[in-house]
Amino acid sequence: MIRDILLLGDDKLYEVSAPVTTGDLPLLNGWVRDLHDTLLDYRAKHGAGRAVAAPQIGIHKRLIYMLLDRPYVLVNPSLTFPDSETYELLDDCMSFPGLIVRVRRHRRCTLDYTDEHGQAQRLELEGDLSELVQHEYDHLDGILATMRAVDNKSFYMMELKRQF
Repeated sequence: MIRDILLLGDDKLYEVSAPVTTGDLPLLNGWVRDLHDTLLDYRAKHGAGRAVAAPQIGIHKRLIYMLLDRPYVLVNPSLTFPDSETYELLDDCMSFPGLIVRVRRHRRCTLDYTDEHGQAQRLELEGDLSELVQHEYDHLDGILATMRAVDNKSFYMMELKRQF
């Protein structure tokens, strides 16, 4: 089911999400389906979108859905950084379409998580995928890219693809 994406200014976006528990597992497939449908709907409307965090659609659980070369379901992810190298980039978000923010992110990260089958997984990521995971992981902690702006002149508007 396509869900509404919470937009910048909604207090729910700033809440820290709870871990997915064994009691939540009967709901997991439905949540993943909703994340998938919502991501595809956003792509169709805006021509962008590679991942969405559960809190963005009102599910305050530590769950991320990425659709890259294949779907990735990241349950209770844990993020670490193998070194301190960072870089600046322009970041956008489905919760504030049309706004991009200059932020600083780690160039590399390690993501440990459980997949939708309950199997422990690890991803070693670099560059744009490292940035993507950091962005979505921040949502789980109630942090938006706007809060990571390099300075107060780091905000830019872009023209949106419109569907009529």
